[in-house]
Amino acid sequence: MTARFWSYTYHFKRPAGTSRGVMHVKPAYFLEVTVGGWMGQGECGLLPGLSVDDHPDYAEKLQALCDLIQTSGEAAWKAWANEGLPDAVWSHWLAWPSILFAWEQALLSWSDASSGGNGKRLFDSAFARKEAGIPINGLLWMGDSCYLSEQSEVRIQEGFDCIKMKIGALALDQERAILTDLRHLRPDIQLRVDANGAFNADEALAVMETLRSFKLHSVEQPCPATDRDGLARVAAQGAIPTALDESLIGVIEPAKRDELLDEIRPQYIVLKPSLLGGFRSCEDWIQRAEARGIGWWITSALEGAVGLSAIAQWTATLPRLKGYQGLGTGSLYTNNLPTRTEVKSGQLWMLG
Repeated sequence: MTARFWSYTYHFKRPAGTSRGVMHVKPAYFLEVTVGGWMGQGECGLLPGLSVDDHPDYAEKLQALCDLIQTSGEAAWKAWANEGLPDAVWSHWLAWPSILFAWEQALLSWSDASSGGNGKRLFDSAFARKEAGIPINGLLWMGDSCYLSEQSEVRIQEGFDCIKMKIGALALDQERAILTDLRHLRPDIQLRVDANGAFNADEALAVMETLRSFKLHSVEQPCPATDRDGLARVAAQGAIPTALDESLIGVIEPAKRDELLDEIRPQYIVLKPSLLGGFRSCEDWIQRAEARGIGWWITSALEGAVGLSAIAQWTATLPRLKGYQGLGTGSLYTNNLPTRTEVKSGQLWMLG
């Protein structure tokens, strides 16, 4: 058996404005494990400046995983594929969430290949069989008001029934104008906004009150992840429901996850497998959220074709999946690997 990794650099078709500045390229790593003549592959969705495992020794840690896999041998790999990673191993690697996510993908990919598949069907569902799509939100990337207006019209024409817009970067009256246009173009459309922690509690409450008339679905991460008191206050008093995103990153221990949800009591949480440690970790978050009556949805995090396909296939299997998922980031790069999904009329579909 062999285990190896290789690096790759994605190039954006257009500079992508994010809460961490403008990105022109995005690094990626791929894990490949060959056992018994079959190969499994997974993409490490590393996001510089946001991933908790964005460390200078990232490649060395990946090599350590490859060494561990090879040392453990075929029997261990097959046991992991059939039964999942042992709790102690899984817990240890949660500190490297994007690597753990790639490991999960590689195991599922290998299982498919060793069962006669092409290594691309990680889960079985109507979506994976190309019989159904997943409703997703259309995303408005950060930019000036003209660029946002242009994107708004395009997303409406593309058939999205839900649009997510970043706020906190422009003057509030400019952002209100964009939302006004969206409501005019499609009065029935669901609107979500994402502040990426741009406000303190007082500012967030004021913005929510100002935007109340737009009947927004939610405000994602209104305050910084470090401001738990502010987030709790906004979640309790805000005129618009609060969704947590960045607040979940790096929260590993079960007791800490419970503490976060109990302290802030958000209306929603947003789950990104690349940033939270893969499917098993996100399912743990879902279980804890549902026990408290907290809603959730799944979002990709600028993965390429391999990672996005994996997230979408897993998403389609989740019980009680509701609403629109954030999986519309598959056509951002000039040099993406061969695409496995496509967006049609506001839904994500499998290609192969």
